Amino acid sequence: MPGRREVRFGIAELSVDLSRPSGWLLTVNGIAQSYVDLDDPTYLDLDYTRYLSYVVDSLEPSDAPLDVVHIGGGGCTFPRYLIAVRPGSRHLVIEADKLLAKFVDERLGLRALPGVELRIGDGLTEIATLPAASAHLVVADAYEGLRMAAGITGAEFTGQVARVLRPDGVYLLNLVGTRHELDAVYEVFPHRALLDGDVFAGYTGNQVLAASRVPLPLDALRQRVEQAWPPARVSATTLE
Repeated sequence: MPGRREVRFGIAELSVDLSRPSGWLLTVNGIAQSYVDLDDPTYLDLDYTRYLSYVVDSLEPSDAPLDVVHIGGGGCTFPRYLIAVRPGSRHLVIEADKLLAKFVDERLGLRALPGVELRIGDGLTEIATLPAASAHLVVADAYEGLRMAAGITGAEFTGQVARVLRPDGVYLLNLVGTRHELDAVYEVFPHRALLDGDVFAGYTGNQVLAASRVPLPLDALRQRVEQAWPPARVSATTLE
């Protein structure tokens, strides 16, 4: 059901997509946080969730289950996607906003998702409690409005991400704009790819940075991005 609720970081609202009755948009203070299609979790409406999927779909073997840590939950769009395309995957979703998690759980169901553990807490603190080399992916999507949660790109958190990831694991960060201090990420993860909208086609949005200690499957990733709509692009260069 649609509705509004006061949560830690503002006013959350769930509204149905009139053009897609099984689609739900979650906003906080009017800013889109998640889009969830309850009937088709492979439908990804927000651009950055598609970019995340391009990276994961490029990883071989393509149907292997994954152990994933999600920093920031929202509507759990990406865990739902991975449940559909990589059955048997295990997800730890760390959400700092307890009231938001409760609201979404009541309306869209979070705790009933197979293979998903929802943990309420601060991502910077909770990640330090996780076993070393235990995750294939760490996905950082932690925002307060349009501002990334403090410390996400810092040296301490990045070091914990590297500790938790397996040696060939991939770190995925949802970025808004290009003004981020990413030196710590670059120092730890030498192999990187940036996905964003095709500015030449007049389409821009969020960016996703994929980072790893081993080479990324850039050829497969570029092939997927070339087939994308709306247009997107992938670059192995660093941000300026």
